[in-house]
Formats: sequence, C-alpha cells, structure tokens
Amino acid sequence: MRKWLAFAALLLASLPAEAITYGQPDGNGHPNVGALLAEFEPGRKEQICSGTLISPTAFLTAAHCTAFLEANGLQAFVSFDSDITPQSKFYAGTMHTNPGFNFSQDDPGDIAVVVFDKPVKGITPAALPSAGMLDRMKANGSLGQGSRFTAVGYGVHQPTVGGGPPSFPFDNLRWVAVSEFNSLNGAWLRLSQVGPKGDGGTCFGDSGGPNFLGAGANETPIVAALTVKGDAMCLATNVDYRLDTPAARAFLGQFVTLP
Repeated sequence: MRKWLAFAALLLASLPAEAITYGQPDGNGHPNVGALLAEFEPGRKEQICSGTLISPTAFLTAAHCTAFLEANGLQAFVSFDSDITPQSKFYAGTMHTNPGFNFSQDDPGDIAVVVFDKPVKGITPAALPSAGMLDRMKANGSLGQGSRFTAVGYGVHQPTVGGGPPSFPFDNLRWVAVSEFNSLNGAWLRLSQVGPKGDGGTCFGDSGGPNFLGAGANETPIVAALTVKGDAMCLATNVDYRLDTPAARAFLGQFVTLP
C-alpha cells in the first residue's frame, strides 16, 4: 500500500485529501502542474499530493500536505513529468506552510508554497486570480450553473466496487477532468463531480492541485482554487480553497507578485 494512501486515510475523518475521477490522462496538456513527493524510504520517492508552478521558483500546494511532511521530518520534492517514474526529474525545495492553517470550515488556510532552490526553466507558470474575482463573476452572472472548471492532478481515480471493499486505481500519471460549478462562499468553491451527470473531479492524491477557470476552448491559465477535500468516496463534490480571498492573497503575496 502506498504511503500517501495511508496518509490520506488519516485525514478522511475531517479533511479528505483529494485525485482525478471521470477524466483522462493529461499528457502535455498542463506542464505547470506537478506532483509533490517525499522519500519515505531512501532513494524511493512517492507522490502524496499535487500542485502548480505559479512562478519560476514557487510551487503552490495544500498546507495539509506540507504540514504532514514537516511533522515527519521529510524533504519535499516536485516533478512536472506527466508520468512519474524513478527516472523523472525532481526539484528540491523548502516548504512554507501557511501558519494560519487549521481545520476550520470557515477558512482553514489550507495553502502552502514550496520554494525551489533554483528556478524551474522551460515551464510557463500558471496565473493567479485577481482579488475577489469569483465574487465579481457571481455578481455579474458569469459564474453559475453551467460554468466549468478544469481539475488537474496525480493520484487515484474513482472507486471500483465488487468482490470486497472499494479500490482506487492508481497509475502515476497526471490526469485532467472537467467539473461544473456547484456553489461559492467565503473560502470555498464547490464543484460537482457526479460522473453519471458528465462531471469529473478529484480524489486521493489531488490535494493542492489546481482548478483552472474554464474548460476546453474556454479554459484559462488562471488557478481559481486549489483542491482540498470532498466526499470520502470521491463521487459527489470537489471542495476547493479559493485563491482570490484576502486571506489567500496575504499568504501568496509573500512569494509571488499578485495580479
């Protein structure tokens, strides 16, 4: 059993970690989305979360991912390969977990940055939203039923059932899926990931990964929110931490220039 699945299980009771459901392999579609890894055994790196390059030296992910690594004295590594293997290129970095991180439902502060020792070359960073972007969109009617977002990440997929407890397939690949808007409040963007309705989403291993504004021909490079949690079986709702709020921007502004 992979160590990061054990880590995810520890969080299920209060803050499920998230991977892509009802999607498809991303290939080279989102080269600025990477996997967050750690060496649980010498020379063997394993993926636990996902994230996004937001500047040549800054990788955005979830605080519950970096807090876990810090608590266990583990080094953070990132790879942007679409298929993670022992031969992948890995970047070492210093973790900066939001000091305000908590398990509050109002605003958990579940955001972190890994700062690389050297700039990442050859990959264009993703964009961040302007202050209050989602609120403005909701007010002017451009965010609502039918609005779509693109989730990207590494990890397990929708559960398979039959013949015993559910299992969650994993293949080391970066995947992509499209979700439809569900609701918006102070800290959270909620997206539908009900497969029978045509929605994809996230599951264990996608925590910290991006939800880009738009989908298909209308997809933008803007990371509207990062994946944080959802329902335990990854079948209903992708719950994402907004990046356009004052709290998120106060943290991010320490590492990147904000729009």
